[in-house]
Amino acid sequence: MASTSGKAERGAQRKIELYSGSYFAACTMGGIIACGPTHTMVTPLDLVKCRRQVDDKLYKSNTQAWRMIYSKEGLRGVFFGWTPTFVGYSLQGAGKYGFYEVFKYLYGDKLAPNANKTVVFLAASASAEALADIALCPLEAIKVRMQTSVPPFAHSLREGWGKVVSQEGVAGLYKGLYPLWGRQIPYTMVKFTSFEKTVEQIYKYLGKPKESFSSLQQTGVSFLGGYIAGIGCAVVSHPADVMVSKLNSDRKPGEGAGQAMTRIYGKIGFGGLWNGLPVRIFMIGTLTAFQWLIYDSFKVYLGLPTTGGH
Repeated sequence: MASTSGKAERGAQRKIELYSGSYFAACTMGGIIACGPTHTMVTPLDLVKCRRQVDDKLYKSNTQAWRMIYSKEGLRGVFFGWTPTFVGYSLQGAGKYGFYEVFKYLYGDKLAPNANKTVVFLAASASAEALADIALCPLEAIKVRMQTSVPPFAHSLREGWGKVVSQEGVAGLYKGLYPLWGRQIPYTMVKFTSFEKTVEQIYKYLGKPKESFSSLQQTGVSFLGGYIAGIGCAVVSHPADVMVSKLNSDRKPGEGAGQAMTRIYGKIGFGGLWNGLPVRIFMIGTLTAFQWLIYDSFKVYLGLPTTGGH
C-alpha cells in the first residue's frame, strides 16, 4: 500500500498545472517536436514545389522532378535543404505553439474573458506567428535560395548563412520578412482558428463532450481537424508562398520589396501566383494533420488536455 500511495504522490507532483510556466514550456517543446521533424519529412515535396514556383517549365510533373533529381544526386538531392528546414521550423514551431497558448490565455482569460472565442483565436495566432517568423526568416531565406538556384547557391546551412551575411549583411537574411509575414500570419490564423472550430464541430456532431472520449479518440479528432484546417491554410497562403520563393531567388540588388513584388507580378500575372497549389494542398494538409496529432499526443503524454473542443 505504501508503494502505491508513493507512486500516486509522485504522479501528483509531476502533474503540470494549466497555464503555469511549466505548461507554456511544455507547449513550446510540443511545437518543436510537431513542426521540425514534420517539415523535414516533406522536404522532397517542398523542394519540387519551390522549384516549380520559380520556373514552371523546369519539370513536367512532380514524379518526373523526383526521378531527375534522384538520378543525378541520389537521396541526398531529393532531401536537399533539409538542414535549414529542420532548424528553421523547429524554432518557428516553438514560437508558434508556445506563444499561441500564451496569447490565447492572455487575451481570452485575462484581458477579455467575455470576448468572442473566434476573435481570441485569430488574435492569439496572429501575435504568435509574427514573433515565430522572426526566428524562421533567416533559415527560410537560406532554404529557398539553396532549393531554387541551379547550381545551388550553397550546399549547407553554414555555407549559405556565411554567403548571405558576407554579401548582403545580416539584413539580407531578413529581406523576405514582410512577404513571410504575408504568407505565414494568415496561414496560422486559418490553421489555429479553423482547427479549434472544426474540433468543436466534430464533438458537437458526435453528440458527447470531449471528456467522454479516450485520449486515443481525442488525438484522432485532432488529426482529422488538422487535415481540414490544413487545406484552408494552403489555399489562403499560397500566393504569398509563391512570392516568397520568387523574392528570395529573383530580387535585384538595392530593389525594395514592393518594387520587386510589382516587377515579379508583372512577369507571372495572377495565374502565376497559383503555381504548385495541388502539391501544396497535399503537403500542408498532411503536415498540419500530423503536427496537431503530434502536438496533442505530446500534451496527452504529459497529462495535459488536447487542444480545442472545450
